Amino acid sequence: MTDQIKEYDVLGVGFGPANLSIAIALEETAQHQELSYCFLEQKSHFEWHGGMLLDGTRMQISCLKDLVTLRNPTSPYSFVNYLHSHDRLSSFINLGSLHPSRVEFNDYLTWVANQFDSVVTYGQRVIDIEPIEVDGDITKVRVVSTDIDGNQTVRIAKNLLIGMGGMPKLPELFNGLDDEKVIHSSKYKVWREQFNAGTETPKIAVVGAGQSAAEIFVDLTNRYEDGEVHLVNRNFALHPADDSAFVNEIFDPEFTDHVYSSSDEERKTILSRFNGTNYSVVDTEELSAIYERLYLQKVTGEGKHQHLRCHDIQEVGQKEGKISLRYNDRIHAEQNWHDYDAVVLATGYRYDQFNQMLDKLEPLMSDKQVERHYRLPMQDSCKVNVFLQGCCESSHGLSDTLLSVLAVRSKEIVDSLYSNLESTKEPVKA
Repeated sequence: MTDQIKEYDVLGVGFGPANLSIAIALEETAQHQELSYCFLEQKSHFEWHGGMLLDGTRMQISCLKDLVTLRNPTSPYSFVNYLHSHDRLSSFINLGSLHPSRVEFNDYLTWVANQFDSVVTYGQRVIDIEPIEVDGDITKVRVVSTDIDGNQTVRIAKNLLIGMGGMPKLPELFNGLDDEKVIHSSKYKVWREQFNAGTETPKIAVVGAGQSAAEIFVDLTNRYEDGEVHLVNRNFALHPADDSAFVNEIFDPEFTDHVYSSSDEERKTILSRFNGTNYSVVDTEELSAIYERLYLQKVTGEGKHQHLRCHDIQEVGQKEGKISLRYNDRIHAEQNWHDYDAVVLATGYRYDQFNQMLDKLEPLMSDKQVERHYRLPMQDSCKVNVFLQGCCESSHGLSDTLLSVLAVRSKEIVDSLYSNLESTKEPVKA
């Protein structure tokens, strides 16, 4: 435990793109009231989806949807200024595309994050957030974090920014299996460099039907041309992502107002109608590459890679160092087992971890519905503002977990933060 407990006006949990964008907004929109703030990040350094930074993969959104441009186009933290600072602006323009490689966009984010080292502490996992009550009011919270060695640190905060990102979502059938043989796509890049199946022709299953599954399938088939890689899909086909201009307007910041103001039933309809823009869909270019590879196998009669369509996983086991999957093949109406050297689960993420972290604050909430500007509604006795990022899809729309609204959302949150601080100020006595 530290001897001296530091106190902050604002404390952010997590330091991915969401809270990084907030840090910029706090710096750029500082008003007459100077705020002290810090961010705690569980990772040892800044990294954005490091497990999927594969060669040749590109961003699926415009580089203008960066950390700042839609809020402040003149910001020094824009992607354009990043290019200018690295003497690559002209070369990037010559590419003729606003969709940079994922590797480059991660480098941009890291470049910005490094400029905020003074307000972030890495290697800190928050294990407890507890309200501090004084004379019946809650004006602060006690935040306890631990480092890799188990050393605990306590910080006091008047306001919280929760931006933890997604946690890997694993099917229950795979719980408790060997991490070296069964991994989530979020760890793929590191895993592939260490993977040793004991053979140059391994048999690997990739479970999923979205962009990550497709990219991993392509990468594995390139690495193990003579191996056997199965892309396991519950549905009949891989579906293309709808990135057409009119549909893309659902990711515009203005669309958030429409989603939030809709009834529960209308929101469900909107989320369902546009689900194909983000979930279980693949870029057309990637789809074509996969189909062409599988077609070439038919032409040459060589190659064992497969798309296992309409295959439901019924049972998972381990046998002689292999991972065994029992499938229900709905097309041929049969059950069959396959033994694999490894299984990669490209099964998405969950965004509800904040519930457990904030369980001691839940009794202080006045409503379950997050406010339009991402603040949790609290009872009058609780003066602590708690803002959520990346876990409000059901109320704010599909863009909530994506990069598209980061810049505008950071302004809305920071403006709301200042507004609520002003409203809780004690009046000046005459």
